[in-house]
Amino acid sequence: QLRSSNATRSVLAAFSQQQSMANRSFSSGDASKNLLTHEEGVHQTMKISKTWRNKPLFRRQGDVRFKTGMEASNLLIRESLRRDSHEQEYIDSVTSVMQCLSPIFDRNPKYAFVAKTLIEPERFIQFRVAWIDDMGVNRLNRGFRVQYSSALGPYAGSLHLGPHVNHGVVHAMAFDNIFTNAVTGFNLGAAVGGSDFNPLDKSEAELQRFCQSYATELAKYIGPDQDIPFSGIGCGKEEIGFIYGQYKRIKPTGNFMENLNMDKAPGYTIVHFTNRMLEDKGDSLQGKRVMIVGAGTRARAVAQKLLDYGAIPITMTDPSGHVYEPDGITESKLATINHIKGERGALLGRYIISSTSAEFNHPENLYDIPCDICIACDGMNDISDAEANALADHGCKMVVEGAQSSVTPSARKILKKRGLMYGPHTMTMTGPAISHALGKDYTDEDLKREADRVYAEVKSTAAEFNARGDLYTGANIAGFLRVANNMMLQGAV
Repeated sequence: QLRSSNATRSVLAAFSQQQSMANRSFSSGDASKNLLTHEEGVHQTMKISKTWRNKPLFRRQGDVRFKTGMEASNLLIRESLRRDSHEQEYIDSVTSVMQCLSPIFDRNPKYAFVAKTLIEPERFIQFRVAWIDDMGVNRLNRGFRVQYSSALGPYAGSLHLGPHVNHGVVHAMAFDNIFTNAVTGFNLGAAVGGSDFNPLDKSEAELQRFCQSYATELAKYIGPDQDIPFSGIGCGKEEIGFIYGQYKRIKPTGNFMENLNMDKAPGYTIVHFTNRMLEDKGDSLQGKRVMIVGAGTRARAVAQKLLDYGAIPITMTDPSGHVYEPDGITESKLATINHIKGERGALLGRYIISSTSAEFNHPENLYDIPCDICIACDGMNDISDAEANALADHGCKMVVEGAQSSVTPSARKILKKRGLMYGPHTMTMTGPAISHALGKDYTDEDLKREADRVYAEVKSTAAEFNARGDLYTGANIAGFLRVANNMMLQGAV
């Protein structure tokens, strides 16, 4: 019995000593811990690296291993093609991101196994949305919500309404949103949703009936600690208001959706990033002629903040065509555009009635207009190879994405080859996440401060991984590391 008691005390003493050593190790390393230098982060010992490199990444038809980071990236891209080859938007997103992440897989192969989990969403919700139009006819649309990752916190992401919304688009946008939300450093997961419903040609009553039907099903999957919807393309204040109104009839919780001032935050943040990139080159927005692609809420917020910086917005576009103001869109002209676009379904062509200097659809190709900067706020794949070359040919020095994946992967390479600065959506589209995390009392100065912080991290991450100046690679790596480190702690879930 005495020997047993002594043995117990020895075990307890040994355990206590181990705990004390572990605590000292944690506290001593905590001060210098970051995404890049912590021992449990991307820099691992060769012993750990070799162990993971010897494991098969896939075992579907025999063990498949990789020797280099690029091989791991290609295997992950091939797996995405096998599963979702019909979704070109999603394949483009996965291909671009995985190519950025190959240096991480080189340094620590364990991260390739995390990426394998990350390419599959946690939950993909698709449902029927039935509603009745003003003629009493039963109408049907398809609703989506892709809850991609909750490794960092509750799902959060935009809702998009329009005929362009389909399975592949929401899949791609939700995947991209993982890195966009993560790079902010706030505890938000990633989701995107919406419907193929076109709000522009509907009455207010039809819009309300649709939103209530959509929210009735969506309410099963959202909540303040579960999933937080933001506004998006075709889904602004009015649509979010109707959706939340129906939600609180079903679940009377506090207003966890975005505040009414949040609709300007995405546009303002885009401009703050643009100016920060120019400051890094010893320049500023003052006097720059800026082509804006789009005329939605975000594009008009971009125009407003450009004017605050002393820049000269010269174009806006919508489905009817483009408006070109050779001398620039002033405050009063922007107010006119805001008034026109504030009406549901109103087209930009009406603006030429109130302006004697505006040119409508002239020149025929928007990208033939000389400019210093192009900010694309309309939709996915607005700038392809032809547009990228046209911008470069006419003196454009910088292209900034004001919407997710506005620039195609091949056009991104052209911009780099021709020496144009590029502001990637992974960094510039962090406005909704930042403003939500800051709360309803945030100021524009708060947005600018957070944009500067995110830019500094993205830039340093790119330099750390031998991609100096490549903000797209830096943003994707920084976002991935933040998510992946949490996923490794949570296990195979």
